[in-house]
Amino acid sequence: MIIPKLNKLTDEQYTEVLNIVAEFNCEIKTIHGAHRNIYAIIGDERSETLINRIVGLNYIDRVDRMESLFKAMDINSDLAKHVINIGNKVVKEKPVFMAGHCTIDPKNPNYFFETAHAVKESGADVLRGGVWKPRTVPYSYQGNIKALEILLEAKEKIRLPVITEVMDVEQLNIVIENKIDMIQVGTRNALNYSLLKKIGEKTADSNTIILLKRGRHMAPVNEFLCSAEYIVSNGNPNILLCPRGTMPNLDSYRNHPDESIVPLIKQKTWAPVIVDPSHSVGKAQYVSACALAAMSYGADGLVVETHFNPTAGIGDDPVQSIKPSVLQQLITDSEIVWNLKSRFTLS
Repeated sequence: MIIPKLNKLTDEQYTEVLNIVAEFNCEIKTIHGAHRNIYAIIGDERSETLINRIVGLNYIDRVDRMESLFKAMDINSDLAKHVINIGNKVVKEKPVFMAGHCTIDPKNPNYFFETAHAVKESGADVLRGGVWKPRTVPYSYQGNIKALEILLEAKEKIRLPVITEVMDVEQLNIVIENKIDMIQVGTRNALNYSLLKKIGEKTADSNTIILLKRGRHMAPVNEFLCSAEYIVSNGNPNILLCPRGTMPNLDSYRNHPDESIVPLIKQKTWAPVIVDPSHSVGKAQYVSACALAAMSYGADGLVVETHFNPTAGIGDDPVQSIKPSVLQQLITDSEIVWNLKSRFTLS
């Protein structure tokens, strides 16, 4: 990891460094931090000659060698100082709450508008709304571009950042063009490395935040962090890691709840962890308990499916969405746990 003395390399300096690493069959990926760019060496960086030649340049502060598989995501990376802001909150300084529909119903936009106002009043920081939906059965509702118009209108009405999922580059281009604040990468695409690369490249040097969900099939922590590395090493360090339950499912839960993985993630990376209890347990009556467990394990926030009238929703909303009144109480309780967590969070 190359750390320049100033906030970034000039074009001439970048070319000089690039030519040096190319002699050792390596490449460079630029990571655009909030205050300073850093440059990841992609390839075998063990050569002392390579390191010495770069360190010898008068505009280089240092070169940090990473032994881990994920150089940018590593807890000892210079990105440990990177700050992610959501609205008026600095992530990790205060808990962050995201809430809204699993699926926006384009036939009933007022459902989403009413929920949007309710989740803001409940204390949520980000409005969630599913535009396109990955479905196992091809005949199930797959989403509709009209839902994006509804999401954007809701954003204008309530003045909160919004998040939605993309599943391919075409959808990615659309949400970037429409200035969506946060992009969700779902569990099915957690190993879609070509898409992860494109997300990093196309959102580099921007304020766009990426919420990356953990893979469904018991994805190990290292695999999860390597997926995040594809995004960050391609230019965007504004990454949030999201455990959301894994397979196989546990008894009556939708998935196998995995909130206990939070401290294991935090021991390896600087990135914030936002837990999704809704998909983890899959039933509204279990969501609050799972959410509070996640907060006790040290989560930096929650993404919770919420609907003002779940039975009128589509997609997963009728089963796993909580009502705004429940969300409000959950936020209050989560903040209490947050203030207690220093007593039991692993050092």
